[in-house]
Amino acid sequence: MNQFLMTYKISNLLLLAIFVSMIFSVSDTQAQEDSQYTQYMYNTVSVNPAYAGSRGSLSMMGIYRNQWVGVDGAPETLNFSLHSPIGVRGVGLGLGFVSDKIGPSDESMVTADFSYTLQLQGDLQLAFGLKGGVSIFNLDPSKLNIYNPNDFNLRRESHSSPVIGTGIYLYTPKWYLGLSSPNILQTEHYDEVQVSTATEKTHMYFIGGYVFTLNPNLKLKPAFMAKAVVGAPLALDISANALMYDKVTFGLGYRLDAAVSAMAGFQISDKIMVGYAYDYDTTDFGDYNNGSHEIFLRFELGTRLRSKVNPRFF
Repeated sequence: MNQFLMTYKISNLLLLAIFVSMIFSVSDTQAQEDSQYTQYMYNTVSVNPAYAGSRGSLSMMGIYRNQWVGVDGAPETLNFSLHSPIGVRGVGLGLGFVSDKIGPSDESMVTADFSYTLQLQGDLQLAFGLKGGVSIFNLDPSKLNIYNPNDFNLRRESHSSPVIGTGIYLYTPKWYLGLSSPNILQTEHYDEVQVSTATEKTHMYFIGGYVFTLNPNLKLKPAFMAKAVVGAPLALDISANALMYDKVTFGLGYRLDAAVSAMAGFQISDKIMVGYAYDYDTTDFGDYNNGSHEIFLRFELGTRLRSKVNPRFF
């Protein structure tokens, strides 16, 4: 009993520390947006380290996004992650890699995730997560049409900065809620030339979803993801995906004042799932691009904790 109370107190203190760090990290900011994903419901560990190991198996995920097709220099993102429980009670570990290109700049990020999960009442679980790594930012002005090639403000730049993130994840087999910040640090690039300063700001994510079992062969999962950063409008994604016979997934999504999406996924085998999404831009900018495409591939293997892959719908 005393051990349970001690664990409960420690978990509350850790929860408080995470919330305090998030609150202070979003003060005094202007915004530069993180990468966005239409199929965010399959890519949770990239924004919330507390998700690491929650599927109970070794899970590897690759996702590629080509945004605003037809526009020169439009965003192009590649994200790869893997995570798994490690056999130590409640502990999950993960690794992640992100390559993000836009215009003359590109950013690469390598991170490691740690999570610790507490078993609460019944099948309710609460996980705490930490993310750490490094980000490398490059600017190549030669990719631009430069009016004055001798302009000293337009020079090749390369900078690295640390990444530190936190998150909490509360879930059962039917629903989940999460609050996280994948990087609580604010970073400024080439700030010695103020007219060229680029600042990466702290983003906060609030996610949630619920699985309705309509019949033995059909499940429906509405989900949402809200992304906030001071200095930018609130980004809100809502979606609904249906799973048929544990094999085929299809759904629709809406990004507030930005895009509507169609999604499809196929469970090729117990271990392999592929998916595709298309975004149609609903803003005026939609007249100048051909939408956005996104594909993902997920591969999962059983572990000592669970010999079979987790059939959970998130």
